[in-house]
Formats: sequence, structure tokens, C-alpha cells
Amino acid sequence: ITMSIPADLRYTPEHEWVSVDGTTASIGITEYAAQQLGDVVYLSLPATGASVTAGEPCGEVESVKSVSDLYSPVDGEVAEVNSELEGDPSLVNAEPYAAGWLFRVRVPQDGDGQPALPPDLLSAAEYEELTKSAG
Repeated sequence: ITMSIPADLRYTPEHEWVSVDGTTASIGITEYAAQQLGDVVYLSLPATGASVTAGEPCGEVESVKSVSDLYSPVDGEVAEVNSELEGDPSLVNAEPYAAGWLFRVRVPQDGDGQPALPPDLLSAAEYEELTKSAG
């Protein structure tokens, strides 16, 4: 199975992806995670305005097979939650990098005005290696 690992995203070892636009980070689970989980039936996402901490659980993804913790890949404040998923959690399986995004976080800025992202986020190539070794 060829999996899509978009090159412009950053990844966590827990299989979340991050797309940064200015100071807003969109977050979702990777196609690999969606395939491992099976059909997603319910999502427990952090509330708008909640603070999230990189590497800390901030919600749950429930599938037909299991319930998994959802980890925030970044520090910040939840700016938006994907309300489409309440009615259709299967979007996570169908379009993990598009319509299936989970939540967006306002990320603090570093001294240069750039979003302060954790240094341990993986590149697409690093994430691909991780999933190959997990294979």
C-alpha cells in the first residue's frame, strides 16, 4: 500500500501531522494512523480556547478497533476545531490531510517572529522511515 506523506507537513512519532500557516498550525492524524486505526467512529477533540502542550494528550480518536490518545504536536491555544467531524468522523479516514483535519492551534512565536515549533517534529522523509520500520 502506498501511503501519502505530504512533503510540506511535519510529523510526530505518534502519527499526527502539522501544517503551519503563519502562526496557525492545522493538526490531523496521518494516513498511516488512519489505516492502522480502521474506521474512525468518534473523536474527542480539545475545546476552542483550550491550551495544548506538545507531546501531551489532548483528545481521543475512537475507531472500530480501539481508542487512541490524540497528542498535540505543538504548544499553543486551540483556535478552531473541525466541526464537520462531529457529523462525519469518517472524513479522517477518507481525507486525513484535507477535510479530515482535526483542530487548529495558535502557535507562540519565537524571537524571529516565526512559529515556535518543537524541534523534534519529523520531516516527511523521517516520518516515512519511521513508518517503514514500524511496518
